[in-house]
Amino acid sequence: METISNSVLTVGVSEHGAELQSIQKNGKEYLWQGDTRFWGRRSPVLFPIVGRVWEDTYRYAGNSYRMGQHGFARDMDFKVTYKGEDGIVYWLESTPETLGKYPFLFRLMIGYLLEGNRITVKWRVENLGQLDMYFQIGAHPAFNFPGFDASVDERGFFAFDSKEELRYIVPVEKGCVSPELHTLERDVDGLMKIDTHTFDCDTYIFQDAQLKKVTLLDRKKQPHISLEFDTPLVALWSPAKAHPDCPFVCIEPWYGRCDAVGFDGELKDREWIQKLGSKEVFDVSYSIIIEK
Repeated sequence: METISNSVLTVGVSEHGAELQSIQKNGKEYLWQGDTRFWGRRSPVLFPIVGRVWEDTYRYAGNSYRMGQHGFARDMDFKVTYKGEDGIVYWLESTPETLGKYPFLFRLMIGYLLEGNRITVKWRVENLGQLDMYFQIGAHPAFNFPGFDASVDERGFFAFDSKEELRYIVPVEKGCVSPELHTLERDVDGLMKIDTHTFDCDTYIFQDAQLKKVTLLDRKKQPHISLEFDTPLVALWSPAKAHPDCPFVCIEPWYGRCDAVGFDGELKDREWIQKLGSKEVFDVSYSIIIEK
């Protein structure tokens, strides 16, 4: 594991998946530590797909390919291409093994830069091939509930930058979604309460760039962690339906999502797919802000 730090934060990152391992401020851990009783990951990067393809199969140029949930980058070893005191960059390139399940030549770079109480996460996707490349990419960081107490039903709250009515979809079959839209319930302060039943629906997926910022609050409605992003989708997830005593929640900015139930079209026709022409580059970022 590599460590970067500044006067406020100390952050650990693993070469395996270029995955965040720790976010500490004044010795306090903010990132979920991967207890396998609940969920063994911490902050995987989702590439080259987000979520599931229907029946774990997608089609491209007359061929069918198998692809597991969230793609393969999270389970591969990256190489460090830059390391400074307060920043680090990892890279991964396509291999004969990846070409067998994803027939595109690519380079993926993932960077982490500390600025005060902010971690800027940078993604660069490069199409190294001659043909158009189709992909998705997303974040899946998990954060400890502040002041977690398993004996208390209430876990905290979510605050959003939008005061407009928020609509979301949920997975309904084999990790894939139905198009049915649901309206988010909020309290008089515009907050979403988090308790042991909030995630009975598994995942909240907000589409169409409804949100640019999500903040996790403690039970006293004080800000704990914020994510700022410019993604078209963001998801909220916790395995609390299976584990009511789950002590963490995920805030997930996505450029893409799972298939709709029954989708059998081509890769290029998947909803929220990203496209890069030959030698083109996709450069984006999002930020994690430690609020207290």
